[in-house]
Amino acid sequence: MTVPSTHPLGRFIAGLPKAELHVHHVGSASPAVVAELAARHPGTVPTDPDALTDYFTFTDFAHFIELYLSVVDLVRTPEDVRWLTYGAAQELAAQGVRYAELTCTPETSVVRGIPAEGYVEAIEDARLSAQRDLGIELQWIFDIAGENGVPGADTTLQVALDHGPSALVGFGLGGPEIGVPRAQFKPHFDAARSAGLLSVPHAGESTGPQTIRDAIEHLSAERIGHGIAAAQDPQLLSLLAERQITLEVCPTSNVATRCVADTAQHPLPQLAAAGVPVTINSDDPPMFGTTLCREYEIAADLLSLDRNGLAELARESVRRSFAPEQTKPRILREIDEYVAKP
Repeated sequence: MTVPSTHPLGRFIAGLPKAELHVHHVGSASPAVVAELAARHPGTVPTDPDALTDYFTFTDFAHFIELYLSVVDLVRTPEDVRWLTYGAAQELAAQGVRYAELTCTPETSVVRGIPAEGYVEAIEDARLSAQRDLGIELQWIFDIAGENGVPGADTTLQVALDHGPSALVGFGLGGPEIGVPRAQFKPHFDAARSAGLLSVPHAGESTGPQTIRDAIEHLSAERIGHGIAAAQDPQLLSLLAERQITLEVCPTSNVATRCVADTAQHPLPQLAAAGVPVTINSDDPPMFGTTLCREYEIAADLLSLDRNGLAELARESVRRSFAPEQTKPRILREIDEYVAKP
């Protein structure tokens, strides 16, 4: 159950039409969904939704990856995939999200025995059902699980090129950054970009500015997941601002994985002050005990935003999205109409 917000702008944020650009497929599974999957496939993950809060208490980024993969292991059939996907869409739609790019990692499901065709059919069935039932539009980013190296990247690329649906718009790179050089995936990103997919790797979350530079130089990043380490490098900030490379910022995630000491020390203000395009996102919201609405509240506090500032933040996510050209003006109009209400 969602706890009512006590933030002064909480009600405004809850109703504000929004786009979500950095949210992971499995990481979006609500406690009820995870508990149901755990009951279907008994193991180490609790079957009591209330117990999952303690289960998802991370000591560091590596521990988070370990627990995340324990949930990935619960997704074993196409029906699991469909049910999880539709549940994620329900959670987003309930927060005023009109459009979302859900980052999926098909390779981790394919290696667990789900055929690529079945995986894609399941997420597409959920996407179409969510648009019909909930009025939310979804598109997909297929990402490489960095911990699985080049072999995993080969599988991810194959699924994207051979089975990717029309709603597949991006190619990403997630998982751990330490010990996972960005450059090794250059051939995969080159091939994905040649096929019309946009480059959206994670970089500069748990490592320093060089990882971001590598993502730009080797992977031709058009948006970067997290990218908060750019605040340590004034020249990199200038580069991001000059090229208008968007950072997908997820404040609570960075604190939960110990990449940032606490919310008050989050570098979002430095990034925004440098003219770097930023969007606000939730990453793996149930695992981090947050929501997209809560992330907007945090951004409001860090950036001293009022209603108009928050509306502009929402507009920026729409503008920086890979949404179809007919979708962007529709949501922008909705934002304007919402703000104009007395």
